[in-house]
Amino acid sequence: MKALFIGDIVGRIGRVAVRALLPNIVSRYKIDAVIANGENIAGGFGITEPTTFELLTSGVQVITTGNHVWDKKEVIEFIDREPRLLRPLNYPPGAPGASSAVLELPQGKLAVLNVSGRVFMQNLDCPFRTAKEEIKRLREITPNILIDFHAEATSEKIAFGYYVAGTVTAVIGTHTHVQTADEKLLEGGTAYITDVGMTGPIQSVIGVERQQIIERFLLQMPRKFDIAGGKALLCGVIVEFDPANGHASAIHRLQLTHP
Repeated sequence: MKALFIGDIVGRIGRVAVRALLPNIVSRYKIDAVIANGENIAGGFGITEPTTFELLTSGVQVITTGNHVWDKKEVIEFIDREPRLLRPLNYPPGAPGASSAVLELPQGKLAVLNVSGRVFMQNLDCPFRTAKEEIKRLREITPNILIDFHAEATSEKIAFGYYVAGTVTAVIGTHTHVQTADEKLLEGGTAYITDVGMTGPIQSVIGVERQQIIERFLLQMPRKFDIAGGKALLCGVIVEFDPANGHASAIHRLQLTHP
């Protein structure tokens, strides 16, 4: 089986790139499942019901999120009604929404799990301990488990990858919007990459207009951020794995421009 994971989609420019490029990617690489991080698809910060539906109708089957999941308050009203939209597992008990979903595919089942890191992030429950328990539960359903680990620190991401190695199919890092070149197979057949990268404007600072970010660094004053325009870059990874045991055999980075 082959699963495509699309990195943090930013604003309308990112959504348009996904809609335009995804059909050809699925056809060319014979993709069986499409997952994407969508916490920034609504104006660059947060997610709404219309933008969620737009992404799902573009061919994405599961949407993961992270620390921006609650930026648009209306998400609280519909996240419980949309099982294909996930929020990080380690929010405290009682937070709305699901943190995992199981896709029923012709070749077998694929579970997708969303987890958040804590270093330089919100002080959530321990991602290591909470993930271990959820992985144990999901493995009773399927050995095929893909994790979006949404975190800032590379050390935390790498440590988490080794912590769950051999128990999941893939650990895909998100959040920093910059694709790393450290894709590898860990012990026990777990595919890993520290960050899958961003799907959004190329000429930007992680999606935002360059001059606005430069002024923020120069003046150290708060200001409104706008999503940059121009050409978009779609960043992703393709994970190949055996659906019988969940062991990954390859992970390939992907970068495509639009238009």
